[in-house]
Amino acid sequence: MNESFYHTPVMLNEVIDALQVKRDGIYFDGTLGGGGHSLAIMQAGGKVIATDLDSDATEYASKRFDYAGMGGRYKIVHDNFKNFTDITDELGISEIDGALLDLGVSSHQFDEPARGFSYQHDAELDMRMDKSGKLTAEDIVNDWPTDKLIRLLYRYGEENFAPRIVHAIERARNKGRIKTTGELAAIIASSVPYRKSGHPAKKTFQALRIEVNGELDGLGEAADAIVRKLKSGSRLCIITFHSLEDKIIKNAFRLLSTDCICDKSLPVCVCGHKASTKQLKALRAGKEELEENNRSHSATLRIVEKL
Repeated sequence: MNESFYHTPVMLNEVIDALQVKRDGIYFDGTLGGGGHSLAIMQAGGKVIATDLDSDATEYASKRFDYAGMGGRYKIVHDNFKNFTDITDELGISEIDGALLDLGVSSHQFDEPARGFSYQHDAELDMRMDKSGKLTAEDIVNDWPTDKLIRLLYRYGEENFAPRIVHAIERARNKGRIKTTGELAAIIASSVPYRKSGHPAKKTFQALRIEVNGELDGLGEAADAIVRKLKSGSRLCIITFHSLEDKIIKNAFRLLSTDCICDKSLPVCVCGHKASTKQLKALRAGKEELEENNRSHSATLRIVEKL
């Protein structure tokens, strides 16, 4: 097995500690990737239901688990974790003992040029996690109107130079379709000032990837659905990697852990909302992991426990 095919799992020890894995407990890993977190859960005694949109991930992880002697302790579903309720209903599972969502993009997806995720490789502009999806980054870059593209870069890339970048893209696509990551990265680099913080295309590529894969759509609702099937005392762990997804999860967890959500100007509660979880302290990667795994630098682990 090629253990380097996918990234080293971020905050692995913290996740396993937080999940408090029980012998033969059922755990949901909604973002399988290379299977590192799932494998650790099984090695700690748990059973795993795992999902991923990337068929490369599901095929690799299945082989990895069998190679590690975990046959019969896992079920892998090629699907989006946002369909959690339907997936578990179809499997006849009414309760789970814990769940994890590692929202980052796998290193394999960045490092495999053909996937078109990275500005560091020249490849087709694709960025689909699910290769059967219809929308690609090339479609967005070449076919979206100027104002819509600017809004996308502001919204999902938090890109201050969005108008300059999009106008440069517009000039280039008027001469012919922009088809590769290298072409797009060069266009962006030529249109914005030098940045010490990283490649000038980083934010634009993030915005395109999020839109292509609908990464933020229904994220809070998915967390709520998972919590509904948690057993009392069980935990949902979510690892975020940028401010946009972290804000969604932070707000979702706050709502799940709050009783009254009425307008504070009202004299009495009329909403009847009751907290279903309590929040635990958010965690960041330790010094040793930060030194060994660059991907952990932007990671935040948020945890709620079912009441």
